[in-house]
Amino acid sequence: MKRILIIDDAATVRLYHRQILEAANFAVEEAMNGIEALEKVLQSSFDLYLVDINMPKLDGYGFLRELRSGDLPQVPAIMISTEAQPADEQRAYAAGANLYVIKPVKPDQLLAQVRVLLGEVAQ
Repeated sequence: MKRILIIDDAATVRLYHRQILEAANFAVEEAMNGIEALEKVLQSSFDLYLVDINMPKLDGYGFLRELRSGDLPQVPAIMISTEAQPADEQRAYAAGANLYVIKPVKPDQLLAQVRVLLGEVAQ
């Protein structure tokens, strides 16, 4: 079973994404910020990250930069944010995101993007 780490400071957003992913038979863990996410990455392996931008302690950009520059397992990351400016998307890709999605995400859209990045379906 593929494992996905949801990194978002909003409990309601984590719950929303968790319900979508678990209904599609993915195993899900959660982190409330980039620091907690890095701790979880060091303790366990994941197949995909869903990353918010705006979080306390370490934001999504910082998490991805630390992840991509360190000696950590490298897996795809979807940055999901309410920030809708092109500069936000460019910054996300520069930090190491594989895909940028603007909230709110429709369940079918999220599952399709997750499955593509996990290599389960063709684009």
